[in-house]
Amino acid sequence: MQLDLHAQLKHAYVGASGFMLDINVHLPAQGVSMLWGPSGSGKTTLLRALAGLTRANGRVAVGNDVWQDDATGQWLPTHRRRIGMVFQDNTLWPHLNVQGNLLYGYRRVPHSQRRIMFDEAVHLLGIEQFLTRQITALSGGERQRVAIARALLTSPALLLMDEPLSALDACRKADVFPYLEALSRSGVPIVYVTHAMDEAARLADHLVLLNQGRVQAQGPAADLLSQLSTPLSSLDDAGSVLYARVQSHVVTQGLSQLQLIGAPYSSPLLMWVRACILPLDTAVRVRVLARDVSVSLSQAVDTSILNIWPAQIDSMQLQNPASTMLRLRLAGNVFLLAHITQRSVEALGLRVGQHVFAQVKGVALLG
Repeated sequence: MQLDLHAQLKHAYVGASGFMLDINVHLPAQGVSMLWGPSGSGKTTLLRALAGLTRANGRVAVGNDVWQDDATGQWLPTHRRRIGMVFQDNTLWPHLNVQGNLLYGYRRVPHSQRRIMFDEAVHLLGIEQFLTRQITALSGGERQRVAIARALLTSPALLLMDEPLSALDACRKADVFPYLEALSRSGVPIVYVTHAMDEAARLADHLVLLNQGRVQAQGPAADLLSQLSTPLSSLDDAGSVLYARVQSHVVTQGLSQLQLIGAPYSSPLLMWVRACILPLDTAVRVRVLARDVSVSLSQAVDTSILNIWPAQIDSMQLQNPASTMLRLRLAGNVFLLAHITQRSVEALGLRVGQHVFAQVKGVALLG
């Protein structure tokens, strides 16, 4: 099953730039599909077309359920589409306490159609201690967790999230991230709008890049984040997302060792990170910013850098007269971006296909 969407707004212009929305996407029916792009790129309009809040021309189908098909005259209004929606302003009802907000939609779902039970959603979002509180007594992050639980309790076939963390500061976002990660594993497919790179790196399984109402690229998030052909590679916080499993812990040194997924079994790639409390063999993702990767022609032995891997330069792109982005193949289908000065490129004589060593100075364990 997948989510198919062809949406075209021929007469309704989006944003001040005056472009027309013309999008054709096929999204997996599991995990988090993230719509990423600058303000005015059409992300929210696309989400509203999915929900039926904006009438676009085209076709919308979730698996075998056709919600809109202009060719056959089919149209399912919003209230009949099995969706849950979470906005950046959480739209909770202040006259009801937390439990009242949660039960409002839950009670309207026939028992036979409930895919998520009340206690399950409350536990998933970690809001057991909030049930009797008034909405005004919650922090911003707590309100968003309640809003997400409320949407989940409508047992949606699809959960739509429109920049749900944009109103939160970095600390509050960090509080909510683990709950969104748990939500992504709940079995409910999520379409998530953002323009924040940290959210895409942490949560996205599938990524759709939008600009001026068009799809620039789409595909598995880890693949797109390590490509030089997308606008993501020119961002200040460009980087790669790698998948790994917890291999061991060295408690006395405050470190944990991961084994990267995607490298050949005969040549495992191991990575040191700050100690984590996760059980062995737990699957994790890590983010490595391109600016935290350097290259050398020989393997350093007298260095404080713990993560040094043999690599091959897969491609290169001049970012500006002073710097270049390298795409490094570590092994198998494991790729890493490295942002280095053009002076270094010339001094080392770097070229596509050359064998080098990648030196990783910083790793963010995303969970």
